[in-house]
Amino acid sequence: MKLWGGRMSKPTDQLVQQLNASFPFDVRLHREDILGSQAWARALAKAGVIGKEEAKILVNGLETILQEFQSGEFEEVESDEDIHTAVERRLTEIVGPLAGKLHTGRSRNDQVTTDFRLWTMWAAEQLDQATDDLCRAMLENAARDLSTPMPGYTHLQHAQAVTWGHWMLSHVWALIRDRERLAQAHASAAVLPLGSGALAGTSFPIDRAGLAKDLGFGKITQNSIDAISDRDFTLDFLYSCSMMGMHLSRLAKS
Repeated sequence: MKLWGGRMSKPTDQLVQQLNASFPFDVRLHREDILGSQAWARALAKAGVIGKEEAKILVNGLETILQEFQSGEFEEVESDEDIHTAVERRLTEIVGPLAGKLHTGRSRNDQVTTDFRLWTMWAAEQLDQATDDLCRAMLENAARDLSTPMPGYTHLQHAQAVTWGHWMLSHVWALIRDRERLAQAHASAAVLPLGSGALAGTSFPIDRAGLAKDLGFGKITQNSIDAISDRDFTLDFLYSCSMMGMHLSRLAKS
């Protein structure tokens, strides 16, 4: 299942194999990789590229793999360079040669960025929910002692008197801005690149709008070359996380 090295006359050195293997950390993309592949199988069937029964077999096989990951029963082998080859290898073991049809019209390029976008969307949603829970708890806390006086500080010295409620809400407002940034990062990631192929699209009549709806994306990319190379959304998400980390650190040391 190696993705490269096919033209080499000698086997890959074990140290190089270990260096290139990303499975230990991109295994966190297993859910997104499987969901994307299931949606692609359905899209291929809808376009008439594979049969409906074939798509059903592929989708069910992928569901079995997802259950194996979730139960901790998935067994990695040395040839699993990354999560994508691992899922593909296991699917071949389950459904046989039919697994090879799953890559019809799809490149590793648009598969990888689709997985990453899906994961980023999920992570932004999880952080947003956790931040919302924290904000609600802080609002309740502020309401209980809304008018309780306390000293305000500036330049590490006592300054004007404030209230506990006012001080607590100052942190809530910072977290509200964090949620706004997370929403923007989510929107930045929620653009479907699947169907862009290696860089020039696919010749099959894939319903990309339907794919986007199936996977929960808000819209589709407009340029295939840009789609497979764009990672701007990751920086948007990382910036949101950095700002949130700073605000939580400020709250923790107060």
